[in-house]
Amino acid sequence: MIYTMQGLENDHPIREMLFNLLPTEIPERADIAPEGADALGVVVEQAGAENRIRVCCVRGGKQICAEKCAPISDDAEQTKRVRTHALKSAIFEAVVPFLDTAPEWGSLTGVRPAKFARSFMEQGYTPAQVAKLMTETYHVSAARRALAIRSAGVAMDLKEKIRDNDISIYIGIPFCPSRCSYCSFVSHSIEKAGKLMEAYLDTLCGEIAHTGEILKQAGLRIVTIYIGGGTPTTLSAEQMDRLLRIVHQAFDLHAMEEFTVEAGRPDTITREKLTVLKKYGVDRISINPQSMNDAVLEGIGRHHSAQDVLDRYQTAREVGFSAINMDTIAGLDGDTPESFARTIDMLLELNPENITVHTLAAKRGADQHDRAHNAQKQDDVRQMLEIASQKLTAAGYVPYYLYRQKFMAGGFENVGWCKIGYECKYNVYMMEELQTIVSLGAGGVTKLLGTDGRKIRRISNPKYPYEYNVSLQRINAGKQEILNWAQSSTALPD
Repeated sequence: MIYTMQGLENDHPIREMLFNLLPTEIPERADIAPEGADALGVVVEQAGAENRIRVCCVRGGKQICAEKCAPISDDAEQTKRVRTHALKSAIFEAVVPFLDTAPEWGSLTGVRPAKFARSFMEQGYTPAQVAKLMTETYHVSAARRALAIRSAGVAMDLKEKIRDNDISIYIGIPFCPSRCSYCSFVSHSIEKAGKLMEAYLDTLCGEIAHTGEILKQAGLRIVTIYIGGGTPTTLSAEQMDRLLRIVHQAFDLHAMEEFTVEAGRPDTITREKLTVLKKYGVDRISINPQSMNDAVLEGIGRHHSAQDVLDRYQTAREVGFSAINMDTIAGLDGDTPESFARTIDMLLELNPENITVHTLAAKRGADQHDRAHNAQKQDDVRQMLEIASQKLTAAGYVPYYLYRQKFMAGGFENVGWCKIGYECKYNVYMMEELQTIVSLGAGGVTKLLGTDGRKIRRISNPKYPYEYNVSLQRINAGKQEILNWAQSSTALPD
């Protein structure tokens, strides 16, 4: 799709919306669209106290135009946000008539739709008013707006209980027994990077010890810890014991409300490792099948069977875990709505406290073929998500957080479902940006939240283990920013 623009300095909103609506096409900017070509034209003009936006889309010789107005205020950032939303909405209205199916999330392209809904609810909008706004202004479907509003309500409830200077900790273990075909995270198979693990653990323990001193000086309270990856249980039982021992030595955990570890891959879980987790107070774990179809598991590179999932789940219950999450992915190659329904049924028979339903997303940097392949799954994925929603709701589960990613099959979402009272607080704090998250390990990005709830300072660790392993001095120096932040007016006094 060729696009032209006038009156805008930044074409990011245009490209983002075109990727959302036309995932198999590559947006190309031109000064003038060639005659007869499929093209999108965007014109933004200031007229008095508003910006006027006109978008015209030409495809197959037919033209459809849409116009929007966006008020200009004294707040430059607010003016920009309003103009961007109006621009995306106009592009949506000009392009969607050419499509077979409109995206369920309408003109919303962000990764945090619940945060978007919450921003209006915190201004005093009722859920009914937010629903009307999301439908009429942003073209969101009834099912998706309900997900966003429900999750926004959970976030608002948790936000009210956050005390001054409460924080959460994330610890990353970027190793897996093998790399799944769909994975886009920074993780390394132990087949290729196992030799880095011991040095990685040395560096991580050093970062934890130093950060613990910083947090104590700053007077910050740790309320949740989340150890993710990768697959943390790629560590041996002895390595896990060492890691959790230093966590308890370095951090003041008297205010801890939740301690989560992604056990994740069933082929990494042993009774010995689970016993170590339990010994150190871990109260939430994940056992993630992704599918209970052995053929699908083999196709995506998982080295375990559906029976292994059942066996490890039983072991976790025997060790004493009473909060278990299980992940699934809608849209995996080889899966069908019927086999996906069987996966959901098998998980419901196990009766875990949480079930997370992901939508397959093309990897970062995915080429046009991968995006087209994902886009073709839209109808199947829609059926899968509807099946999951119906079955989980009937079984007493409720959605409590969600997020979106780029190039998701059908443009859908990832949703965390839980039994009432089993919401993972860390997931909500992190995804809704309700609280400061201090991140440790390779690829970790600490987010220091300001008192306005919007301004965020970021501290980034080296992305890859081999860089991380030789950067402890620089990493520890960076963590000093936490103390500076806590002592500034940005942080709330204790």
